Amino acid sequence: MDDSSLNNQAEHEQISTALEVERLEVNLFRSKSLWLPTRARGVFGGQVISQALVSATNCVEPAFGLHSMHCYFLTSASPATPIVYSVEILRQGKSYVTCSVKAVQKGSIIFVLMCSFQKPEPWQPSHQWSMPSVPTPEQCSYEEELITQASEDSQIHPRVRQILKTFAEERLRSPIAIKRAKEHELSSDGNVRYMYWMQAKKIPHYEAHFQKCILAYLSDLYLIGVAARISGLKRYAKGPDALSMSSTIDHAIYFYADNFDCGDWLLYVMECPRTASGRGIARGQLFTRGGSLVAVTTQEGVVRAGIRGPDEVRPKL
Repeated sequence: MDDSSLNNQAEHEQISTALEVERLEVNLFRSKSLWLPTRARGVFGGQVISQALVSATNCVEPAFGLHSMHCYFLTSASPATPIVYSVEILRQGKSYVTCSVKAVQKGSIIFVLMCSFQKPEPWQPSHQWSMPSVPTPEQCSYEEELITQASEDSQIHPRVRQILKTFAEERLRSPIAIKRAKEHELSSDGNVRYMYWMQAKKIPHYEAHFQKCILAYLSDLYLIGVAARISGLKRYAKGPDALSMSSTIDHAIYFYADNFDCGDWLLYVMECPRTASGRGIARGQLFTRGGSLVAVTTQEGVVRAGIRGPDEVRPKL
């Protein structure tokens, strides 16, 4: 990694810098910093999503608010080369605007996103699921503290201990604070949920447009990992129950509020309805502290165990 990439890693510690893009043309934008997480295959997906949304938002009239997005990750992005985001307005209606965003790196499309903006209709009826009962953020521990405690277990392998320490340091520097609310909660019908409090660190009260881009960034944290954990796959292990690969294929977010603040704690409730064929789907709900359901997410990804498939049968000549 060159010096500019190392600088990008430091800049990632501020959420405003992590989401910042440079406008090159009316509908053309370029990333200013890219973050490669520890042991990751490429740039953090949440950063690519949020930068694409910032680009699209800059091309839409402020009267329209982002209400949904669906994206596909086509290949991993390198932190060493800026990503160029090309925005196209596909439909401009009276109530809705639809955009597409293509992310290009070294001449290849690495990511595509469709997003829709709506003029709010607050006079329409509303309904939502209730927020689960969990400890308050003040009663929960930061992830970096719990990971550090796990690294001090005398029974773990020295290599795993060093990995955990690196993750704890990364969590400490992250622009998003995470606290564990409940882990592996088993419901009466046998379904498992994971719940985390998440908060953007030390941010001013941004307008709704930018708050949604921040939420998109944090929505990619931990979500696909739930599919692996519920399947009983373990990191840093060997054998059939080892997690050999985890990578996002697609990600969707549906926004149902404009008045939330990512600078306050949001409860992220995650579950996994299904895994099969080396894939898993996870879904999430994001609630404010007051219990308002502000966004719903889904994410499918590659989730592979350390199991070899049957050898291909070669046809006889």
